[in-house]
Amino acid sequence: MKHIDVVVIGAGPTGCTLASELATAGRSVTVLDKRAAPSTLSRAFGVHARTLELLDARGLADQLVATGAPSSGLRLWRGAALNLGRLSSRFPFVLVTPQRNVDALLEARARERGADIVRGFTVTGVDQDRSGVRVHGHDSAGEDVTFHAAYAVGADGAHSTVRTMIGQPFPGKAVLRSIMLADVEFANPPDDLVTVNAVRDGFAFIAPYGDNLFRVIAWNRRHQVDDSAPVDREELRATIRTAMGTDYGLGDVRWQSRFHSDERQVPQYRTGRVFLAGDAAHVHSPAGGQGMNTGIQDAVNLGWKLAAVLGGADESLLDTYQSERHPVGRLVLRSSGATMRMMTVRPWILRKVRNVAVAALLGFPPIGDAIARMFSGIGIGYGHRAGENALVGRRVEDLPTGAGRLYEVMRSGGFVLVTEPGAQVPGDVHAVARTDAGPALLVRPDGYIAWAGDSSSGQWRSVLDRWSARTSTGARAVSR
Repeated sequence: MKHIDVVVIGAGPTGCTLASELATAGRSVTVLDKRAAPSTLSRAFGVHARTLELLDARGLADQLVATGAPSSGLRLWRGAALNLGRLSSRFPFVLVTPQRNVDALLEARARERGADIVRGFTVTGVDQDRSGVRVHGHDSAGEDVTFHAAYAVGADGAHSTVRTMIGQPFPGKAVLRSIMLADVEFANPPDDLVTVNAVRDGFAFIAPYGDNLFRVIAWNRRHQVDDSAPVDREELRATIRTAMGTDYGLGDVRWQSRFHSDERQVPQYRTGRVFLAGDAAHVHSPAGGQGMNTGIQDAVNLGWKLAAVLGGADESLLDTYQSERHPVGRLVLRSSGATMRMMTVRPWILRKVRNVAVAALLGFPPIGDAIARMFSGIGIGYGHRAGENALVGRRVEDLPTGAGRLYEVMRSGGFVLVTEPGAQVPGDVHAVARTDAGPALLVRPDGYIAWAGDSSSGQWRSVLDRWSARTSTGARAVSR
């Protein structure tokens, strides 16, 4: 029996993000994946601004941006457009890049940080008691192996075996079936904006990877077949032409698949010592491209909390994973579901109303910008309790500091105290001086504000103490 801090089941983007977070904090972590090798398929295609910010705080964003094509907006039907260019972020766009690029980057970081990734491992059982969790299975050689850990996390996708083993239901419903995915070339491509159009009998979604390669998501109401049915080139061409008015000179089809879209979410992300994250906890329509992004953000939220508790923080901190991330999953499910329903509305009068109303709303900056913040993740916040500063729970922006950009400072891991120059800070906690006026901020490892106020009050110290922030998971030295 192998004893480690955390076992993660699933080596996709959620699992590898979580593993790298834990390993960075000095915790032992093993990732188990049933696949013998990383998947070469790329269902997800877009990395939103908030995810890029989190990757920036880990030194990965620029490397990933170089693999894809930034799209500053989303062009919808009849002239409606979602403008991402006004986002208050270093990344005012959605990055269109194949998921395999994200997977490779995150797995490499997890391994570099010390996570053990075991492939070809089939999990056959998960049981737990007060002392820990036991994950049973057999390795690629067929040998039975049991891992004993303090905690386990199921990041094993929509068909999660961990979710079934711990008895968590997955309520919801199927929304659409027989949606086509393809990576294609066009002789006469659209411009560099993500483009969507929906008509009576289908829709098409086209996102540019760059170098004349595009991701296409298309649906034909009149041809509903099983997910295993091959995607016929002529069906794909006809569906694009019907939705867009042109097939853009469809050229080489490099990869194609079908899938169905469900809307489901588990009631509880935590069951004792076992947690669910990513698609194992929530699935929703592909509208908005938020699935992979939500999973990565789940992992960053859970990672620092597990590390803190393993370092001595009160275990009740782990309950905040449910209270913070479950509402986010529900919001994504509802917003992407509403978008998909607008795309598939059939009566002509409702489609006309949709076209006019969406164009008007997105064209009104206060509403359009709010929708952009929601889809990009920039608008996600966790709220504050009575008596706390209103900044608590908000995403921290990339402030300039005396030691460089704040997100660069955060790359060392742990909490960062941003305070005024010359502030007196106890010797075991260092701080970074901000170069603009504003309150002192204690920033969590996931980039949200844990405390805000007058640094001379010392209240931030109680926050650090409560989360055992002076351990290896806590505030890291950043000299002024």
